[in-house]
Amino acid sequence: MSAVRLLVLGAVRRRGQAHGYQVLADLEAWGAHEWARATSGSVYHALKAMTGQGLLVMHDTTPSTAGGPPRMEYTVTDAGEQAYLDLLRTALTNRDPRLDLLAAAVGLIEDLPRAEAIALLRQRLQTMNEWRAAITAHLPPGADLDTWGPVGDVIGLWLHTADTRRDWTSRLLHRLEQGAYRMAGEDRAQTPETP
Repeated sequence: MSAVRLLVLGAVRRRGQAHGYQVLADLEAWGAHEWARATSGSVYHALKAMTGQGLLVMHDTTPSTAGGPPRMEYTVTDAGEQAYLDLLRTALTNRDPRLDLLAAAVGLIEDLPRAEAIALLRQRLQTMNEWRAAITAHLPPGADLDTWGPVGDVIGLWLHTADTRRDWTSRLLHRLEQGAYRMAGEDRAQTPETP
C-alpha cells in the first residue's frame, strides 16, 4: 500500500478533474513532499500507473496557461473510487501502517461519513489494545525490563509505540465524536468545529 497512491487518488477525487501539476501542487501544499515522498516523479508515475490500472481516466488535454505543452487531466473511475476508499479504510484500521500512510489517511479522513470514521477509529483502538496485550502476555508478573538488557529495551520500545499509538487514536476518536471536521455528507451548519 502506497501513501502516494492514496494521496493522488484523494487529490484527484477532491478536485473532480485535475491535471498532474494541480495534484502535485495540492500535495506540496499539504507538505506531502516532505513526509510521503510525493515528488513530481512519484506523482506523475502514480497518475500513469493508475490510469493503466483503470483507477483513473485521462481526458483530452487542455492548453497550458503558461505556454508549455498541453496538460492531461484525470478523473477517478468507479474502480478508483472503490480503491481509494479501501486504501483509506485499511490505513485507518491497520495496527502498524507506515506513518506516511497513516498521515495520508488522517489528512483525507473527511472523505468518510462521521459514523464510519468513528467506527474505523474504534476498530483501530481495539487493535492497539490487543497489540499491547499480546506484547505483555508472555512477560512474567512484575518483570523489570531494565534488567533484561537490549531485549528489555526492545520490548519497552514496542510497549511505548503501542501506548502512544493508542493514546493518539483515542484523542482523534474523541475529537471526531465531539464534531471535529466537516465529514462526508455534512454541511457546515452541522459541525461545531470547522477548520
